[in-house]
Amino acid sequence: MLISDFDFELPESLIAQFPADKRDESRLMVLHYRSGRIEHKQFKNIVEYLNREHVLVINNTKVIKARIYCQREDTGGKVEFLLTGIRDEKTFNALAKPSRKAKPGIRFRCGKGLLEVIEYRPGYRVLKIISSENVTEFFDKYGVMPLPPYIKRPSTKMDEYRYQTVYARKDGSIAAPTAGLHFTPEILESLRKNGVEILEITLHVGLGTFKPVKSEKVEEHRMDAEYYEIPEDVAKKIESAKKQGKKIISVGTTSTRTLESWAFDNSRLSGYTELFIYPGYKYRVIDGLITNFHLPRSTPLLLVSALCGIENLKKAYKEAISKRYRFFSYGDAMLLMDD
Repeated sequence: MLISDFDFELPESLIAQFPADKRDESRLMVLHYRSGRIEHKQFKNIVEYLNREHVLVINNTKVIKARIYCQREDTGGKVEFLLTGIRDEKTFNALAKPSRKAKPGIRFRCGKGLLEVIEYRPGYRVLKIISSENVTEFFDKYGVMPLPPYIKRPSTKMDEYRYQTVYARKDGSIAAPTAGLHFTPEILESLRKNGVEILEITLHVGLGTFKPVKSEKVEEHRMDAEYYEIPEDVAKKIESAKKQGKKIISVGTTSTRTLESWAFDNSRLSGYTELFIYPGYKYRVIDGLITNFHLPRSTPLLLVSALCGIENLKKAYKEAISKRYRFFSYGDAMLLMDD
């Protein structure tokens, strides 16, 4: 299978730079993937599609302010760091841009905080906090929300709550599980009144979700590991729901990868997943998916096509572009259902 089969031309004007004025007023494409039928709605209409026959699984990870702008203490040269992993209370891994300015022994001022590069590793740096803060405090004080590079503007205060789901509560992600950004407390309450059971799991979004597929053959790509947790009671509820014939609807590709990594094996309720889902994969847990519109040649796009089929995906994306849906993190949503 060739990654070039998952390429498409996207007008730059359709890449959302800001969220919709209200979370639930983003657009919603409903793709009935058995028949190929497509409907066009607003996200608030999702309550019309889900009822007591459905279980909704959401990812409660919380985005940390993982991007930080610093200056070299000696020359004043500017460097941007993106947190990719916490090692202990004082040290962490980060990507550096430009990387040539971040060599071992060099110190950086970040606001009133002070960092030192203590180690070079291929692709990233290990840094130590010299000032009084621990890693969590440091990034909370001096960091900004890590908007993806296709959003061509600086992060603002608005992003601190809009680039975060309303149910985010477990710190650990360097990017938002963006399918969840459309939900409001009111929509969640309406779904519960409809009889929908809403369950929480966790996957901390790291570089693995966004790592580009560089190999021409899809099968040769390898995902980076990301940490996930499924509470035991949640696992039991999902197993029970499946036995009753209920449909499991995952919110986002991160929730999907978590559920499929578990796949009813209680020895895998937590850990690191490198699961790569692409066409040919047989889903074992989920029956439907809420997701955004994804980048060309990306692993989330492959995951979606594994559920709905390549031809359905191409048809849906062609229609989304023609009807000027908004793409990527702050863009519009899709609901994929099997009926």
